[in-house]
Amino acid sequence: MKTLAMISGVTATIALLAGCAGGPSRSEAEYRQLAMETFKRDFQTKGQANYERLTADELQQACNAHGNNPPEAIAKKLSEAQYATIKRPADGKFMGDWKQGEKIAQSGRGFTWSDKATNPAGGNCYNCHQIGPNESSYGTVGPSLLGYGKTRGDSAGMQEYVYSKIYNSKAFNVCSEMPRFGHAGALNEQQIKHLVALLLDPASPVNK
Repeated sequence: MKTLAMISGVTATIALLAGCAGGPSRSEAEYRQLAMETFKRDFQTKGQANYERLTADELQQACNAHGNNPPEAIAKKLSEAQYATIKRPADGKFMGDWKQGEKIAQSGRGFTWSDKATNPAGGNCYNCHQIGPNESSYGTVGPSLLGYGKTRGDSAGMQEYVYSKIYNSKAFNVCSEMPRFGHAGALNEQQIKHLVALLLDPASPVNK
């Protein structure tokens, strides 16, 4: 969530600066640097919205520098490093309660300055995906998740894959727009288990 908001903000600022700038045209990299300087200059820490949110890690820097399509060797190295960060459940179980997962998927709360840092955040999944068959509004940044488990099954291997993908999507697609929920601490282990159940449990509305 934080990453998506940051990317959207930078992109919008780049477009604004490009439209308003006079004189010789600048490269996208120069506009991006100018946008980041503007963010850093005007950003005000408030609540849990702190300055570190403006700092891109090595992976995000590489995606920014290469238009989300870094050279294969770089992408492979970064992807392997991200995969190594995935912390799987100590009990070896990847599925929780799909009913709890549905609540998490439909909640967009969390990480704003007015939210308490100790309160659990939502997954905000509906903002990018169609989840249930009766949803009237949903985002299309990501693919529809309808029938996800129905077409893929709920084997142990699939459960682990889905858990890992939610934990850190960039381990599988280095410049994915999907947030690194577990890696970033946006969702805890149990919340991710509930989302796995939402996607794979045959009783979940996703698979009806």
